[in-house]
Amino acid sequence: MIAHPSVLSSLAPTGRLRAVINLGNPILARRDAGSGQPVGVSVDLASELARRLGVEAEFLLVEKAADSVAAVNEGRADVGFFAVDPARGAEIAFTAPYLLIEGAYLVRDESPLQANDEVDRAGLRVAVGKGSAYDLFLSRELKAAEIVRAPSSPDVVPAFLEQGLEVAAGVKQQLEMDAARLPGLRLLPGRFMVIRQAMGTAKAAGQQAADHVAAFVEAMKASGFVAQALQRHGIDGVTVAPAA
Repeated sequence: MIAHPSVLSSLAPTGRLRAVINLGNPILARRDAGSGQPVGVSVDLASELARRLGVEAEFLLVEKAADSVAAVNEGRADVGFFAVDPARGAEIAFTAPYLLIEGAYLVRDESPLQANDEVDRAGLRVAVGKGSAYDLFLSRELKAAEIVRAPSSPDVVPAFLEQGLEVAAGVKQQLEMDAARLPGLRLLPGRFMVIRQAMGTAKAAGQQAADHVAAFVEAMKASGFVAQALQRHGIDGVTVAPAA
């Protein structure tokens, strides 16, 4: 997949591909314990796109999804990795998803809640990461329960515990890890949403740039690159999205 010079100039106007990496979602990226460098599926995808463009990748590391959105919208990053949501689509051109990630609810063992559809009740407070896909989704869907916004997704369970909230919402795998290491917690069965995780570029970069990244994502799914990256980084419980 050779990029036309006009695509290269719009996707990497500084001569490097600037990719914003959200470390707040451990399914996508984290810091390597030894080197401190970012590693993960999103890092691999950004590095491969840069390689195919013939430029170096430059990573802007953030801790919150909202900061990823802002970095692309403000021109500080050329590409990002986002949960597809209409609230983010005004200025970002999303590719088709490359991963499907489940959103789940976490409660205390003694909670009377047993099912996802029991959460939207008056008097229940649900912790979510501010500006996350879960925040955007639940802000539209919950009618009776109150949303309590933690500063970021990694802060959700600490806020849930410290404030004595009834429910925590977030990435299923992250909540499973929290429940395994903290006594007295359990996940409600199933999921309350499926997140479509995609790459995105600023719409201001133009349609050619958006089309190029979209074609890249399809190639990465079809070739097995995404599945291999998940395996390499030990990520279980997520699904490679089907072809667009």
